[in-house]
Amino acid sequence: MVAVGLCTVDLVQRVDELPRPGHKVQSASVELAAGGPAANAAVAAAALGATTRLSTVLGAHPLARLAWEDLTARGVLVTDVLPYRVAPPPVSAVCVRVGDGERTVVSHNAAGITAVAEVDLTRAGVLLLDGHHPELALRAARAARELGVPVVLDAGSWKPVFTELLPLVDVCASSSAFVPPAPVACPVVIRTAGADPVRWTVGDAHGQVPARAVVARDTAGAGDVWHGAAAVAIARLGRVPAAADLPELIDFANAAAAVRVAQHGPRSWIPALRELT
Repeated sequence: MVAVGLCTVDLVQRVDELPRPGHKVQSASVELAAGGPAANAAVAAAALGATTRLSTVLGAHPLARLAWEDLTARGVLVTDVLPYRVAPPPVSAVCVRVGDGERTVVSHNAAGITAVAEVDLTRAGVLLLDGHHPELALRAARAARELGVPVVLDAGSWKPVFTELLPLVDVCASSSAFVPPAPVACPVVIRTAGADPVRWTVGDAHGQVPARAVVARDTAGAGDVWHGAAAVAIARLGRVPAAADLPELIDFANAAAAVRVAQHGPRSWIPALRELT
């Protein structure tokens, strides 16, 4: 699998209550890890046994080294398209409520970063994009289309690049919070909805797959893990999924997301995820 998109440095703190404006709270734990949709999906894919490459922007800042070391330790091969960039990588402040796993995230994401490079798709079974580095995503998607590599889009929130990107996408997988300005016309459209069923559409066919029941302990990155698992399933399939493939494919991704949600912390879910392989 090749993932292209955002890598952040996540500062994750567990709290009894999410802080209100003007208030301070004491955290139960503090962890640092690489984050971002593409990076988290790549970690999940590697945990599921896929050879996984991530093309992203890190740079030469000390925080970038932290993210690189975390990803490589998890089996992700990282290509930094701006290795000499001196500014810090994007940083996300994440608070996770202990009682139910609900979270808040404050992040600058990739705003103000321009990344232009070719993406190596050699022996890639699937390309996963999050749209955070627009020109990088477009180049990768065009190359994948020429090579016949299935393209999966993690459509977290509407981005201007999606106008150009969506015609190059085979599978658009979004949450119910994704609100495009017009109906998405990809071959496969999937919408997750937290604990509610995942809905899918392929042409005139459509259906839904129940989410796995689980006690939620940490929802941060659950959607990213879902996308990583879905991409792995598509790579194993070896083609763009048909309607008949989707119930099993989505259930596999649902199982991976359930493993993530059931575990505290940004990396504690990896051993349990490996058991799904």
